[in-house]
Amino acid sequence: MAEPRGPEPRGPEPREAEPSVAEPSEVKRAIEQDAEAARASAGRAGWMRTPAIVVGLIALVVLVNSFTNGHFLTPGNLTNVLRQITYNAILAVGQTFVIITAGIDLSVGSMIELTGVVMATFANAMPFGGLGLIVATLAVGLAVGCFAGLVNALPVVRLNLPPFITTLAMMLMARGLAFKIAHGQPVPLRSDAFETIGTGYVLSGVLQPIGLPGIPVAVLWMLTIVVVFGVLLARTRFGRYVYAIGGNEEAARLAGIAVARTKTLVYVISGGCAAVAGMLLMARFSSGSPQTGIGTELQSIAAVVVGGTSLMGGRGAIVGTFLGALLIGVLNNVMDLIDIESYTQEIVLGAVILLAVILDELRKRYLARQR
Repeated sequence: MAEPRGPEPRGPEPREAEPSVAEPSEVKRAIEQDAEAARASAGRAGWMRTPAIVVGLIALVVLVNSFTNGHFLTPGNLTNVLRQITYNAILAVGQTFVIITAGIDLSVGSMIELTGVVMATFANAMPFGGLGLIVATLAVGLAVGCFAGLVNALPVVRLNLPPFITTLAMMLMARGLAFKIAHGQPVPLRSDAFETIGTGYVLSGVLQPIGLPGIPVAVLWMLTIVVVFGVLLARTRFGRYVYAIGGNEEAARLAGIAVARTKTLVYVISGGCAAVAGMLLMARFSSGSPQTGIGTELQSIAAVVVGGTSLMGGRGAIVGTFLGALLIGVLNNVMDLIDIESYTQEIVLGAVILLAVILDELRKRYLARQR
């Protein structure tokens, strides 16, 4: 009789497959792809909105021009509109970077005042003039503005404090410091080196035969900043990182993106833009005033929001911001021409901002239902 055999030895039990963990480089690549998709979506949305905004502007211009007996479309008034939007558009460019990262910068108006007062004081103390004085003064203003932006960023990135609080504190400190340096009075410029930047024109000889005085030099500064930072946001790795942080900061951090450094640079850019706007305003009025920037921070936020940038972060474009600043500038100019008092103008501006936010939320809900 065959002896019963014991249980046959079994081989090693198969182990459950461990969940695959993506390499940080793969995660980072995925985050960058998502950020690139968000940037492309923002660009497509911006170009899709452009015809609608242009059609709306044309209709508004035609309507208002008829009410003002043709005064709106005069060459002088159109040039004035471009000059008026210059400072807000420059501020809004820096504000766009901050808001895309789901932050906000309430201090840009005070930084205009502080940098303007510091630059006027510096220019008056220098024994030389000309282009050298302009370059040196701008360098000082940029140093002050960028340093203020760095101070704004450090509590946000190191202590995770709300940007609203930190930039509100900087707004108060910068405005108080501007008043202290200027002793509560505008600091008049003693040099005429800044006259061309403030009130000068280019291509006057070419454009005067068609009724235009020329292109204001300040407008060229604005267009340069819009183009340079538009390319930086839309076509560089840094811009993709900005979108990625606004879309999901924790995922961007886990992917190896230098979140702290990127957010710091964003606030530094905002401070630098405020310094450029401060120099242009100082040059226009031939003085650095501690009251020049009151309310401009709200105007810049309005331009960004009206231009389609999401206050929740992760979406926006410089071209939209420029169109937002242009629309607000046209509205302000129109209300001036038809003698609407400033209080009503603020009501209209607030209604425009609220409408833009409501439309953005409705758009997001519609897209969510379509998925």
